[in-house]
Amino acid sequence: MNHTSQPLFNGAHGGIPPSYEMLKEEHEVSVLGAPSQAPVTTTVINIRSETSVPDHIVWSLFNTIFMNWCCLGFVAFAYSVKSRDRKMVGDVTGAQSYASTAKCLNICALVLGILLITVFIVILATGSLMVFQAASQLVKDNGGY
Repeated sequence: MNHTSQPLFNGAHGGIPPSYEMLKEEHEVSVLGAPSQAPVTTTVINIRSETSVPDHIVWSLFNTIFMNWCCLGFVAFAYSVKSRDRKMVGDVTGAQSYASTAKCLNICALVLGILLITVFIVILATGSLMVFQAASQLVKDNGGY
């Protein structure tokens, strides 16, 4: 068996290495020069993280207008405004404290408002039913229909 190495491609160049044309990036590097060995300086920028503190002002406004039982909605609105003021000043702890109080007052106002509205509807429906029964009994007693 005869093992002779033959070139994979037999081109016009035969044994001469091909000439490469210089790429644009290589040209720019050769013109600009190699990167310098200057010390690298870094800049650190500290960005204050914006802690999102909900002030519940919309909820408080809703409770002030529609569910203002025992003035809980108005007090919750006042605490919401205080929370927003503290947040604008940058006092995150104070803003969270006022927001927590506003949230508790809003929950109390909402629950109390829903309970009172439900009781009012039940009393109104029961009263209407009693009036209807009394009117129908009165009609029967007077020899009506």
